[in-house]
Amino acid sequence: MLRSLITLVALTFAFGATADEIPVPEPASKLSRATADSGNRQPFIHWPEQEAAASSKLAALEAQTGKKPNIVIFLVDDMGYGDPGAFGGGEMIGAATPEMDALAAEGIKLSSTYSQYTCTPTRAAMYTGRLPARTGLIRPILAGDTLKVNPWEGELTVAGLLSEAGYHSMLVGKWHIGEGEGMRPHDVGFDEFYGFYKAQKEYTQAYDQRRFPDLVLDEDKLARYQSIGSNNDLIYGLADGTTQTVETIVSIEQMAEGDRKLRDYTVKRIAELAEGDKPFYISHSFMKVHADNFPSKEFTGASASKFPYRDNMVEVDTYIGDIVQALEDAGELDNTFIFVTSDNGPQMDSWPDSGYTPFRGAKGTTWEGGVRVPGIAYWKGMIEPGRVSDGLFDLMDLFDTSLALGGVDTSSLPTDRYWDGIDQTSFLLAADGQSKREHVYNWLGSKLAAMRMREYKAHLLVSLAQEKFLYIDMAAVVPTGLAPWLFNLYVDPKEEYPVGHRMNAWTASLGAELKAHGATFVQFPPKDLGL
Repeated sequence: MLRSLITLVALTFAFGATADEIPVPEPASKLSRATADSGNRQPFIHWPEQEAAASSKLAALEAQTGKKPNIVIFLVDDMGYGDPGAFGGGEMIGAATPEMDALAAEGIKLSSTYSQYTCTPTRAAMYTGRLPARTGLIRPILAGDTLKVNPWEGELTVAGLLSEAGYHSMLVGKWHIGEGEGMRPHDVGFDEFYGFYKAQKEYTQAYDQRRFPDLVLDEDKLARYQSIGSNNDLIYGLADGTTQTVETIVSIEQMAEGDRKLRDYTVKRIAELAEGDKPFYISHSFMKVHADNFPSKEFTGASASKFPYRDNMVEVDTYIGDIVQALEDAGELDNTFIFVTSDNGPQMDSWPDSGYTPFRGAKGTTWEGGVRVPGIAYWKGMIEPGRVSDGLFDLMDLFDTSLALGGVDTSSLPTDRYWDGIDQTSFLLAADGQSKREHVYNWLGSKLAAMRMREYKAHLLVSLAQEKFLYIDMAAVVPTGLAPWLFNLYVDPKEEYPVGHRMNAWTASLGAELKAHGATFVQFPPKDLGL
């Protein structure tokens, strides 16, 4: 089964078909509750009653407010599943997170939220509603990379679609999906951008002689490094092409204050946007807590731990509270859908400058520790407080859910490509709503590595660290052999011992589901960017 599946996925680079030639697929196995509405969309579980209830709820709110709801997504960089107190961390690990915990208590805590294995793929998936293996954005675009094509050419983003529907769309913070013209946030649908193109570490390493003495103290290497020409600025950009440098980062101390500046900007813009007649979509994407972590002056030593990562967790949590308060002060909180999450699991390679997960693996892997992240959905008066759900939620679902909230009909999206996200509005808004997602697919770059379906997780490829915590710098990726490594996550959430044929009746069904997913890449070939 494994060999035939890999062969099938490999064919995706050779064959293709138009959407008109693709019949609406039947469920791949008896295990699946999901059905497809079209041949180019991810099958989902239909819950007619909760969908009707959610639609009624939204219509009543719009009648009251006279406009569509605002959408604010908080994306923390490299925060582990176990970092927020609501997910087992907080005070227990020396970094209290009262603001995130309050949102979880007053909204819905999603205990099975999934990202991609690293940052760029997750961000691309969130904004496009498509797996990175389809768009080609399978890893960060690094300084010096030569791309075959602009990855954004022909892609649609949630920001652009909402902007066309009457929203003001804004990205504040980290982008990390291309810094060249045509690949910047304000080139691909965002009306406004205030932030940084790269990850935090990329701004500080040229100034950190304790961690990188062979770079900082060697004039020749430093000059060559700087000649790469990567952008080191805090940028302000508009969809009309305006691109301005707010400041150039030339010290660790500047970068340490980066998230404070981002917080200030979002707070200011919320007050201004609230005076207008447009709803807004804001992706507030923190630079922290990606290594290397340097606390701002205000938060140095603010955590019980006193370690930089934990101090920065306290800072991030505080800023989330500040922005939520800004929504309240502007009279917009009741009409704003809020989601808090992380772009992947903790980067354990930088330990102890890293987060916490109770699961196996970390960033860079498709073990639960790499792709299972905190998920909090909050909407005052619309999401019932105190809910906890283990229903599957992929961060790609924020694409479809945001479009649904904004009144964009996703059935009108192009049929020449495959759409992987699912509208989870009814799951979040209906009392005791159930997830509409049956499958989560985990890819390592261009390779299908694993799939979760219900409580089962089947691995085709696994990352095996050769030393403690080194899941990126010293790991081997190996196939699992004759059959997938199959885990029951309710019995074994740490994926320590496969159940396989010995204790599972659904092994063949899961294989059929994996093959069905692979077949969509034959029908809709992926882009090859040269990454």
